[in-house]
Amino acid sequence: MRFSTGTAAILACIWLQDGVEGFSTRSHPFSRTSAITKNSISDSKRSSTRISSTAVAEAVNGSQQTVAPPPEIRLNVPEKARTVISVCTSGTLCTSSHMEDIQGAPFGSFVDYVLDDKGNPVLLMNEMSMHTVNIQKAGPEGLVTLFAQLGGPTSSTGQASHGQDVSRCSVTGTISKIEPSAEDWDAIRMRYGIAHSYADQVMDSPKFHFYRLTPTRIYYVGGFGVSSEWVPPEEYKLATPDILAKEASSIMEKLNRDHADDLMLTAAQILDVNEIEKVRVTGVDRLGMDMRVTSRVPRRKNKLITDEFRVGFRIPVISVEDAKSEILKVFQESWEKSNGVTWGDDEMPGADVPVLKTAEDSLM
Repeated sequence: MRFSTGTAAILACIWLQDGVEGFSTRSHPFSRTSAITKNSISDSKRSSTRISSTAVAEAVNGSQQTVAPPPEIRLNVPEKARTVISVCTSGTLCTSSHMEDIQGAPFGSFVDYVLDDKGNPVLLMNEMSMHTVNIQKAGPEGLVTLFAQLGGPTSSTGQASHGQDVSRCSVTGTISKIEPSAEDWDAIRMRYGIAHSYADQVMDSPKFHFYRLTPTRIYYVGGFGVSSEWVPPEEYKLATPDILAKEASSIMEKLNRDHADDLMLTAAQILDVNEIEKVRVTGVDRLGMDMRVTSRVPRRKNKLITDEFRVGFRIPVISVEDAKSEILKVFQESWEKSNGVTWGDDEMPGADVPVLKTAEDSLM
C-alpha cells in the first residue's frame, strides 16, 4: 500500500512536531503492508543518471504517443541567484576608490540591504562613509558590485559559513539615491526597518539616504568546484526565491547530523553507489536535495572518488513540512528496497524517485 502525498504530509506533521528538529525515521513509520519477497534487489537496479518519466515519444501500435515530460528537479540559475540575494540581508559593497595613492583601486565595505519588488538591492548609507563618497565622485554612470553569500554573517539563515562551499552572488550595476517621491518609498522604509532594527533611529537623519542598485551584470557561483554562470538581469528580476531558503541550512545540518545511516542507505539503494565511505547533503530546496557521495574505487581500495547527485521530489514542496515528508518517503523507500520489499504491482520501492548525477570525480 502506498501512502498518498497528502497522507504522508499529515503523518509527517504528527511525528515531526518540533520544527526541523523532528526528522526521524528510526522506526520507519511509513512501512508498507506488502510482504517481503526473496527477489534479488540487483535485478531492479537502475542507472543513477535516470530521471523518471522521461520525455520521449514511444511507438504504440505503429503510432507515436507522447509521454509526460520529466519533473523539474533543479532550480534554474536565475532562481538560485535570486534566492541568495533574497536570503542575505548584508554583503560587501565594492566601489572604486578616489583616495590619493590608491585611486581606482577596489574598495570593499560591509553594508546592509533589502530588496525592492524587482529584486534590486536597496542600501541605507551615511553620506560621510567612504563608499558613499566613492559613489558620489564616480557619478551616475559609475559601477559598483554587491557581493553576498549564504551561510555566514551576510546571511539571515543564522548558520555558520563553510568557507567556499556555499552559494554566492555578485550584483554589478549603477547605484543612485532614492528620493522620497519614489512610488515605493514607504515600502522601502518599512522593509528596511523590519530587516534592520537600527534603521528607525537613523533613516530620518539628513545624513542618511537610501540608494538603489540597478543590476547590469549578475554572477552566480554554486560553491567550491561547482558550476558558475552569468545571469541576465531580466531573468533575475522574473525569478522567484526558493521558499525553503531560510530553513535549508537547518534542514541540511540535521540530516547530516542525525541521519547518516538513512543517507548511506539512500546512496546505496536509490543512487546505486557501492563501497560508500561518506554521504552528505549539500543542498535542499523546493524541488529536491543535493547529495555528495564519497566511495572507494573498485579494485583500488585506497582510492576515493566523490560524486554529486540530485535526488528530486516527486512534486515541488510549498513548506518545510512538505519537504520533511518527501525526504522521509525517500528514506523509507530506501529501507524497504534494502529489505526486499515489493509493492502489489511488483514495482520496487524508490523506482520512480527522480535522480540525476550532477558532477563526478574527474581525478581518476
